[in-house]
Amino acid sequence: MVSFSDLGIGPAIVRELNKQGISEPFEVQKESIPDSLLGRDVCCRAPTGSGKTLAFGLPLIARTRRANSKRPTGLILTPTRELAEQINSVLRPIAQAVDRDIVSIYGGVSYKKQYNALNKGVDILVACPGRLIDLLDRRALKLDDVETVVLDEADRMADMGFMEPVCEILDLCAENRQTILFSATLDEDVSELVKNYQNNPVTIEVGPKEVSIENMQHLFWTMKPHQKLRVTSDILTKCGKTMIFCKTRRGVDRLGDEMYDAEINVATLHGGLNQRQRDRALRRFTKGGAAALVATDVAARGIDIQGVNCVIHYDPPENGKAYKHRSGRTARAGADGVVISYVQRSQQRTYNKIQNEVGIKRRFQPPNVENLTEYPMDYVEEVFEEELKPPPTKNRRRRIRRQRGPPQKSRSSSERQRKKSHRSKFSKKNNTDSGKKFNPKNKSKRNRNKSKKSKRNE
Repeated sequence: MVSFSDLGIGPAIVRELNKQGISEPFEVQKESIPDSLLGRDVCCRAPTGSGKTLAFGLPLIARTRRANSKRPTGLILTPTRELAEQINSVLRPIAQAVDRDIVSIYGGVSYKKQYNALNKGVDILVACPGRLIDLLDRRALKLDDVETVVLDEADRMADMGFMEPVCEILDLCAENRQTILFSATLDEDVSELVKNYQNNPVTIEVGPKEVSIENMQHLFWTMKPHQKLRVTSDILTKCGKTMIFCKTRRGVDRLGDEMYDAEINVATLHGGLNQRQRDRALRRFTKGGAAALVATDVAARGIDIQGVNCVIHYDPPENGKAYKHRSGRTARAGADGVVISYVQRSQQRTYNKIQNEVGIKRRFQPPNVENLTEYPMDYVEEVFEEELKPPPTKNRRRRIRRQRGPPQKSRSSSERQRKKSHRSKFSKKNNTDSGKKFNPKNKSKRNRNKSKKSKRNE
């Protein structure tokens, strides 16, 4: 049996791995770690969940030297906040074992903590491209001391439109740097990165070239919109841990509110949430505090969640590639799973095209929850016994206001002035003699003046 020591990993790191119960490397780690430790550029195709984080993280920690203030020496670029935090949590205890500091940088959180961390000196930076470019523009750090760059989930960074900032960041790093690239696919955009930014890379391919969808059950259920919520509730009761994909943030919030009203405890995830809300949603779902995770495609990219029994396409995916990425959340590591698509009549042509793209052929049929594989129910019972708390979504507050009725419009200052002027004109026209408001005291004063004039005339 090959050990991490055999691959060239130092004793301090090996001891930390043993403390965590990690003793035998995965295939991707066996293939990539020796070359990475030698300082060679590595281009590795490997699927999510194959052990990539340690495959690039261990050599990076072993080779990274101590950094000066605002000048990190190691950099990991990743597409999403969740993935950045996930990498940070995995690598931090290992880095501490060899006296190295690691910090994650991403949007949605305060700049102050990130400034302070960079000022103290960070050896390894885990960053999303957008926030890193922002900090570079603010002159919060420099990258010319970065000797090793890791591009994790390179294909997804390309899908999310990050290629331009990624190239800009690479241009700012040291010229003789080591560049390690990991990607689930090596498509055209990734090939451009390899061509322009890697020097004779060692190419490694682990696992199938595409996400395998053969060991999962694919169902396409025709239904009307009002049926979706009831069917989803029945699926959660039968299947347990489920991921539900919606096309938009508003759709995620709306479904989350509807399921809360139906006393179904779910977690919601989309780009409009702040980092604390996103972390809480993932924690609730992974640790059994929610029956399902309702998410958008972008928010769920790069997140590695084990034990998902079912994936529901609540809204149609954009194309066959998106269908594979969504569906690949279940049936991992040899387990089975079920993928259910909700098909409205107007969407049948879209799903026919998706089936052709992914190479499957299934009939559209009415929902049949009873025939689904039943998974252990301990998880679902535990979820529904938990005290329910309303999700903090803007959509829920808007819906409550709609139920109460439209709010009274507040009059503008100009409108109030116009109303006031109109009332005063009306009162002058009807109740005054010489442009003044009627007042009994004024009347008696006028009578006294008239009597004085008449006496003088006499």
